[in-house]
Amino acid sequence: MRIQESAENYLEAILMLGNDGSPVRSIDIVNALEYTKPSVSVAMKNLRENNYISMDSNGYILLTETGRVIAEAVYERHTLISDWLIFLGVDPKTAANDACRMEHGISEQSFQAIKEHITKGKQV
Repeated sequence: MRIQESAENYLEAILMLGNDGSPVRSIDIVNALEYTKPSVSVAMKNLRENNYISMDSNGYILLTETGRVIAEAVYERHTLISDWLIFLGVDPKTAANDACRMEHGISEQSFQAIKEHITKGKQV
């Protein structure tokens, strides 16, 4: 399932912010991504309308099952690509920035091939 890159970034951020069990609010996303409050507000509205997130009565943002699947896939791509680039000698900041761009454009086939290559390399 492919959605816009910006939506993927928001879903990934929600996943990462909530990984420690903390509730996620719009202001947390504003601070994490350094976006404006109005931009995040519009994005959250769009994500809700597309059933990627829900909000409870306290304003806490929750990933729907669909949103979680997308967020976890993007996060896996980001982590694997970033770690791989660091292993190849790229400094961590550059690797993270490059992984962020690559995670959205790479095909599923290419990503799976890289993942399989890395996994086989670790087993040798």
